[in-house]
Amino acid sequence: MPAQLASELTLDVAYYADLLQPQGRQGGGSTLADLDPLELELVEQWVVALSPPQGVATGWGTKPLRQYLAWVSEVRGVGKPLTEWFVTRFFKEVAAYLRGPDNTARMSARQRVIEALERLRPEVVVAHSLGSVVAYEALWSRPDIGVQLLVTLGSPLAMPHAVYDRLLPSPTEQPAGRPPGVGRWVNLADPGDLVAIPEKGMGMAFSGVDVDRHTLIDAFDFHKVRNYLSARQVVATLSSHLNDR
Repeated sequence: MPAQLASELTLDVAYYADLLQPQGRQGGGSTLADLDPLELELVEQWVVALSPPQGVATGWGTKPLRQYLAWVSEVRGVGKPLTEWFVTRFFKEVAAYLRGPDNTARMSARQRVIEALERLRPEVVVAHSLGSVVAYEALWSRPDIGVQLLVTLGSPLAMPHAVYDRLLPSPTEQPAGRPPGVGRWVNLADPGDLVAIPEKGMGMAFSGVDVDRHTLIDAFDFHKVRNYLSARQVVATLSSHLNDR
């Protein structure tokens, strides 16, 4: 984030990544062979959502999955080992959080975000990647904590089946939409960010998304938050909020 903008803000981070790390269980590595059934299921659902081209096999086994990831690495110009490492690590964390509606990791991660919201009472919440899922659920659970602006970056919230269908509150029981305590919701995603699947459109899956922009941020460097935070669209969104106060 540019220093000029950062100097006008008081920033804090709600950290929960340690809660999503495997605690001594077998298969805790970072290769496709280490994926457990739920993790592999989530990867499969992500693959289907990306609509792979004809001729690229997909399926439940690691061999066809590797064929698909080989295609991803080729078209994105990223090495196969790094692609497999990223997919494995990302979906292990997603599975750790979404493994059940009341699993310990999910409840603890959400509680850390809630505690930060209670302590800081922020005007703006910026949530990246899986953090947008945690923030979305935390804000829904505490509508009394008002937030003027929610900015989601590279968010997998709209990822069908793998994430969207597992959210709390469940979109099958209550229409998915902007958390009731949030005044405005801006979603930004790079067209090359495979985690966000921007071509599906956040605004198509959730009501109350005020801005849903899928413009070039050059953030596919494996989805790094620093690329998003330095992007012109993010800076403009936060600057506009500051100017409108």
